Formats: sequence, structure tokens, C-alpha cells
Amino acid sequence: MRMTGDNSQNSAGNSETTMEDVKTLIKKKDDIEEQIKAYYDVLEDQGVGVEGPLVDAEGFPRADVNLYQIRAARHNISCLQNDHKAIMLEIEEALHGLHAREKAKHEQDEAEAQEEAMEQQVTLPSPFARVDTVTQGSPACGAGLRVGDELIEFGSVNTDNFQNLQNIASVVQHSEGKPLRVALIRDGQRAQMSLTPQRWSGRGLLGCNIVPIPR
Repeated sequence: MRMTGDNSQNSAGNSETTMEDVKTLIKKKDDIEEQIKAYYDVLEDQGVGVEGPLVDAEGFPRADVNLYQIRAARHNISCLQNDHKAIMLEIEEALHGLHAREKAKHEQDEAEAQEEAMEQQVTLPSPFARVDTVTQGSPACGAGLRVGDELIEFGSVNTDNFQNLQNIASVVQHSEGKPLRVALIRDGQRAQMSLTPQRWSGRGLLGCNIVPIPR
């Protein structure tokens, strides 16, 4: 009796095919191959193979072999080979579907990340000043300020009320020894830190140079 898997339950057209479904299909393929091999072994044991004659020289059925067993094995091999072709096609289509879905998901994730980055850039305030030098060992250096950082908030000074560098100088003079909230844009991302103006071995209370950004 021929044993075959029910391929109708796993349609390759199923858009929700998972890797587990593919593994199930591969298991069915392996089972079919084992059955085909078993039937080939039957034919080999009978000494006739798939094409060997089942009649003698005079045209009579051969008496030295089990004709029923040979015919059944040959029939089942033919049917199983068709099943094997069908399931190989299912596996190929299922893998193609999985690959296409993974590719689509990757593209969607990339698009969402890009959209999120663009939204963040759109919502960032315009910077009013840029850091163009930071001295090693200074309060600014210790706070994590870097050359190229663009300021959007420096203590009470922000994009809306900034007029000139005197605004920043005034905040610094009145905040010696007190932490200032500094918000900035670095590499297109918003960052925040605490900077405490204080005496140090160099000039001023910060140890950095800030230049206005023309608007």
C-alpha cells in the first residue's frame, strides 16, 4: 500500500507560510524518498529493477519472481516520484515566499527607521550657536561638550530668546559653581548634558569657544 503525505494541507500559495511549515514539507520529502528507496530495494531483491521483463522467453509470466510485489512496487515508485516533484515545488515556492516576506519586512523596518529619523529632525529646534573649540581639562570638556555641537538651549538661553553671545556670557557669569542645563544637536540627534561654569587652570569659566549661527 502506498503511503504519501497529505500535501493539500500545506499550500505553497499560503502567504502565511512559516519556517516550521517548510520544515514539515522537508520532512515529508524525506519520508517520500525513504519510501521510494524501500520500493527500489524490493525490486533489487527480486532482481528485475524498474524496467526488467516480467515474462520469460516464451512470453509467459515469470515464475521465479513475485509478480504482484514487483508490479505494486513499480506502481508506487511512479506515484511517489510524482509526489516528490510536487512537494519539491511546494518547498521551493514556500522558501521563495519566506524570502520575499523577510525582504519586505526588512524594507519596511528601514523605511520606518528613516521616517522616524526624519520626524525627529523636523521637530528639532533650530540651533543658535555652535561650539568651535573645546580645551582639554576644561569644565566644558568634562561635561562632554564637543567641537561641532550645535546649541539649542544653554541655561535660560534658547533658540527663541537668543540675541547675541552676551546672553550666554551673562548666564555663565551668574551661574558660577551652579550646573546649567545644556541641550544641543549632535550628528542630527538631540543630546542633553549638565555644565557647571567654574574656575580652572585655563581662561574663563567654561574652556570652550562658542560662535553664533546666522539665522
